[in-house]
Formats: sequence, C-alpha cells, structure tokens
Amino acid sequence: MTDTATDAGASAYVRAAAVVATSTGTDYGVDLRAGHHRLTADEPASVGGADTGPNPIALLLSALGSCTAITLRMYAQRKEWPLEGVRVHLAYEKGTGKDARITRRIDLLGDGLDDAQRTRLLDIAERTPVTRAVRGDVPVVAVSRNQR
Repeated sequence: MTDTATDAGASAYVRAAAVVATSTGTDYGVDLRAGHHRLTADEPASVGGADTGPNPIALLLSALGSCTAITLRMYAQRKEWPLEGVRVHLAYEKGTGKDARITRRIDLLGDGLDDAQRTRLLDIAERTPVTRAVRGDVPVVAVSRNQR
C-alpha cells in the first residue's frame, strides 16, 4: 500500500508501512492489523493483562531484530557475500529511575565471511530503519483526531 501524506511546510512522504492498533474492552489486549497480518499485544498477568500476546516492548524488540536480520541479509546478498544466516539477540533492560537501554548482540553465521565483511555488516546494522527510529532519528508526528 502506498500513499502520500503531507503536513504544513513539509515535503511529501510515501507510506512504507501502516498498522492499526485497536483496544476495546476492559483488559489490556490490543488487536493489531498490519496489512493482511493480524497480531495481538497484551501485558503479562503479573501487571493485569491476560498474556495473550507479547507486550509492546517485546514487539519493539521483534521489530528491531527482524529489521536488523533482513537488512544484513539484503546487503550481503547484494554484495554476493557468503552470509549463511543472522541471529539477533535483544533485551530491554531497566536501570535506576527512568533509565533503560536496549542491548543487541548480532551473530553473523557462516565461515566464509572475512573480518572486513563482518565489520561492515555490523556497521550497517547501526543504520537500519528501525535502529534509526528507536534511537530517535525518526520523529513521531501526531495526526490524531478524536472520535466519539
């Protein structure tokens, strides 16, 4: 699905992805629709949810991990490098107060990659679309309207 949206003084944007999140009822379950795919998000029972799906942080980590793996696979294929697979380990860690961080470990699978190729792939991982969004390089623009 492609369509454009503009806001005052901004250039045109092309929609690359869209999701509708719907919460109805009294629990924390959320139905997600991404194109023709349906997903569920929820909170664990320990905080009042029904644990019917991953919590929003786990979905964010899933997006970051899948984007990392896909981007590295695409890059290696374009370069015709012998990357056999990518495994991305992610964790959301809470610190003191409001401090938190995401840790990411990338395993590049395949004995045929040399050190320079491995270094380049890890460098590319730092610039994936979801990595940039998580780091705050992508603004979240409110375009909401209230429904009754």
